[in-house]
Amino acid sequence: MPSSTPYRWLALLMALLNNACTPQEEVGTPVLHWYVFDERSGAFQQAAQNCSEQSGGRYRLKLTPLPSDADQQREQLVRRLAARDRDIDLIGMDVIWTAEFAEAGWILPWAETRTTRATSGMLPAAITSATYRKRIWALPFTSNAQLLWYRKDRIGSPPKTWDALLDMAENIGVPGALQVQGQRYEGLTVFFVSLLASVGGSVLSPDGLGVSLAQQPTREVLALLKRIAASPAADPGLTGSREDQGRLAFETGTPVFMINYSYVWPSARLNAPDVAAQMAWARWPAVSKNRPSRVTIGGINLAVGAYSRHPELAFEAITCLTSSDNQILAAQLGGLPPTRQALYHNPAVRKRFPMADTLLETLQNAVQRPQTPVYNDISLAISHTLHPLAEIDPETDTLRLRKAVERALHSEGLF
Repeated sequence: MPSSTPYRWLALLMALLNNACTPQEEVGTPVLHWYVFDERSGAFQQAAQNCSEQSGGRYRLKLTPLPSDADQQREQLVRRLAARDRDIDLIGMDVIWTAEFAEAGWILPWAETRTTRATSGMLPAAITSATYRKRIWALPFTSNAQLLWYRKDRIGSPPKTWDALLDMAENIGVPGALQVQGQRYEGLTVFFVSLLASVGGSVLSPDGLGVSLAQQPTREVLALLKRIAASPAADPGLTGSREDQGRLAFETGTPVFMINYSYVWPSARLNAPDVAAQMAWARWPAVSKNRPSRVTIGGINLAVGAYSRHPELAFEAITCLTSSDNQILAAQLGGLPPTRQALYHNPAVRKRFPMADTLLETLQNAVQRPQTPVYNDISLAISHTLHPLAEIDPETDTLRLRKAVERALHSEGLF
């Protein structure tokens, strides 16, 4: 209608004015939203900026921070993805989410032509953590694994086995000399899975469809967990102990041993330099003298959201983010171990991680937590059955644990 003509001209004028006020590089540039935990050092933000610039205007990465707690991260993502949220382009996934997110159709698989070069030189265990049903669903970005931390001014050399560690800790005669994770949460599952793998056992069958938990290794691990909890060297607050409680306790100077991740090193240097001066590290203790320890792998993998408006650009952005330069950045600023093996020999990474050789050796022999779409239920079944550690009965709880995991695997019952 003729009377609408002035409004059309006004709309055109406003559009021109808006474009004039917008930086040229942002006009028509797709914005890729990267949902990832709230990384406080700025390493992820800098990596996003680097890749945005390197894209030559093809895309711009924007971080959408998730909570620091992994359970809360998963909860927010599951709700959004179940609602087919198109705002999610890139996802920073905990390594244990791969099977669940892939099975639900929430992430896109990677073509072999893309991954062959992108994963070259990466830790095999990290690649396995991003694999489900023989397909790669994400690129490993950061990694992690626990080490044994100890006071070198109080013991001559680190114990090689858990029995030796407990003997040493008990001879010191100080409650809380040993710091481990005993609260009913994911950390307790990690502790159990690592011990079980160290005696050659596993929670599930190799195909992930059935329960393993062979009687002899499971009973052996449960007996060890009970001994740890009953030890006079255990922390009196073991039932509520997580990684951070262990870190804070160690920084007081009382504990002599601690099972924890590498972030405890820069924390002690900052908060307790006298303690840090006496800190040393070693591989996780073995359960048996005849078999080396195996520790569960952690870290963040980057996946493309299934409902992204720009999936091809998202694949391109993830390839950039997981490059060596950005992994070095995450290591230097954020203290996040890389997934590329060669970087453990990089001077900048080794300066940040003086324990790089021990960490790399641990990661090269790392084990996966059960790779199944119902992992969350299985983890809850394990932690609920084993908590509190002091009340474990190795005989009866071996059977109880197997039944609980079977129910979780078949989605029977709530935990």
